[in-house]
Amino acid sequence: MKIEKALTILNQLLEEHQPQTFSSSWIITNAPSIYQCIWKNAKTENGDVDWDSVTSALDRTFQRRFVRYRQKQVKPYEGQSEVDVILTKNKDRLYTLFAPLNERDKATQHRLIIRFVRIGQKGNICAQAELIKWVTFITDDWVDRYPQMLRWKGYEDEIADKIRHCIRCYRYTGSFLGYLFKTLEYSARGKPPLCSLDDMVLGGAKRLSEYVSAEE
Repeated sequence: MKIEKALTILNQLLEEHQPQTFSSSWIITNAPSIYQCIWKNAKTENGDVDWDSVTSALDRTFQRRFVRYRQKQVKPYEGQSEVDVILTKNKDRLYTLFAPLNERDKATQHRLIIRFVRIGQKGNICAQAELIKWVTFITDDWVDRYPQMLRWKGYEDEIADKIRHCIRCYRYTGSFLGYLFKTLEYSARGKPPLCSLDDMVLGGAKRLSEYVSAEE
């Protein structure tokens, strides 16, 4: 059975049963042949079942109902080899992580980001660091471009902490970048802006450092 057909049948089963939530165990119980097809044909670069590609192929109604298995306590580990597999197999597409050119590139960007998110959620601190490195290019652009993000200027370390938080908490198959953007946007509302002595004051006539010196 081809994976496309298997996902079509899975979607029909979900439509018929209308479970409030479902998981890999639900699929094994209700459609073992579908699960076997998914297990054989939907894999990540590191050999895990690619549940993100599976759920994203379903009707939107069911995408949020999928419950991913979650370990109660994740033990951090250094897994550079898992990161290297993703980087090597996608070396010609890495530019999409910070500069997608079209919708196809954006889909690739989403897929690669989710790859790092999922192994980061398993405790791989190398994957978390790799994702923070790439996503920082994007958050820097957000801070420069969007007024609601301006208060994050000068708080690079805290932005990295927010990215780690979003890696831990992300569950849905929707856009990770959208989730991160909203998290930063809401968090910025109560954050005081940082002032620099190089900032221009008095309508751009002086730098703040000159004004402070004059006052003294």
